[in-house]
Amino acid sequence: MQNFLSKHYSPLIVVPLIGVLSAYYFGLTGALFAVTGEFTRWGGHILAFFGFDPKGYTYLNIIGFKGGVLDRGSGIMIVGMFLGAFVAALLSNNVKLRLPTSALRVTQALVGGILAGFGARLAMGCNLAAFFTGIPQFSLHAWYFTVATIVGTWVGAKIIKNKFFASKAKLAKCTCEYTPQKHEKSSKNKILLIITIVITALIMYDVTAKKEIFALVLVFGLMFGFLLEKGQVCFTSAFRDLWLAGRSSMAVAIVVAMMIGAIGTYAFIEAGVSPKIHWAGLNASIGGFIFGIGIVIAGGCETGWMYRAVEGQTHYWFVGIGNVIGTILLVLVWDKIGFLATDYPKINLISEHKYSGLIATYIGLAAMLGFILWYEKVYFKRIKNEN
Repeated sequence: MQNFLSKHYSPLIVVPLIGVLSAYYFGLTGALFAVTGEFTRWGGHILAFFGFDPKGYTYLNIIGFKGGVLDRGSGIMIVGMFLGAFVAALLSNNVKLRLPTSALRVTQALVGGILAGFGARLAMGCNLAAFFTGIPQFSLHAWYFTVATIVGTWVGAKIIKNKFFASKAKLAKCTCEYTPQKHEKSSKNKILLIITIVITALIMYDVTAKKEIFALVLVFGLMFGFLLEKGQVCFTSAFRDLWLAGRSSMAVAIVVAMMIGAIGTYAFIEAGVSPKIHWAGLNASIGGFIFGIGIVIAGGCETGWMYRAVEGQTHYWFVGIGNVIGTILLVLVWDKIGFLATDYPKINLISEHKYSGLIATYIGLAAMLGFILWYEKVYFKRIKNEN
């Protein structure tokens, strides 16, 4: 049992499981497995801290900004994700403070994070609400976002291949003797694990007193965070690694998970749960493209930075800060660029076309899977010919 909890799991198992959980999360709570909307509300709190009135910003009103983090389902879910990921990292003995290697990497984290945060909220969602859980919601805007994001990650991969972004670190032979400190780490991890469990119990007690459903939301957040860390699930690596190294396992796992999530979500929609549909406008394409570039430059998507941050990788603290800054910038300019979204309709594929909308979604996902496998084959064939 200890070995099972301490090892990492294959994304081909973890990601489809997250797909199943995201469908149940939607069906049982009526909410999406999503994160950047809540990051934007954190930005609203920051604006309020500096004396700005959040009620004066259209975008914050659109996303229903009110209350504190633990007064909102989205806030509780994200807190649960951080706690779940931290527990998973402790069990894997994977918590260690790792400082950025250079000012360039910090700049990359911040700039990439800002681009990703801005692009995600322009498109009304990130790799979750406008992709992983957006497509299973049958919202047309998610397809616009997905295609643009894939193109954006390709452009981002071209950018980071530039010599300017190459590591300046020099390899040197180490003559020092390695002394493992497994026992000390284990003791520290046990203490941190107990503290985390106590904090989780206190939060559970607090939020349950507000709304009983919040307890369920917190449990889902814990499971999402735990699985993301255990599977090292990163949407950035899914496409960046495909472009740069021909590795397809993460991308395949994500598409398979969406196929599973789509049928589960469809069942709940048929049972009466309302899907989350957004504007199928230029905002989704432009936002997706910016988001795709941003996550590759930053080195992590909106969920990837979360579990890496609690592992102690400080690079991803800056990615998270950049994300929130990006959402604030979007809030500030929304009244000038919001027409990119609001001038277009919200299109629900299954309400418009019923079963043909469901079939079209699966054809689209199958085409995406076929493209990934085709690209992998072409990549390695080209490498073989070059050698």
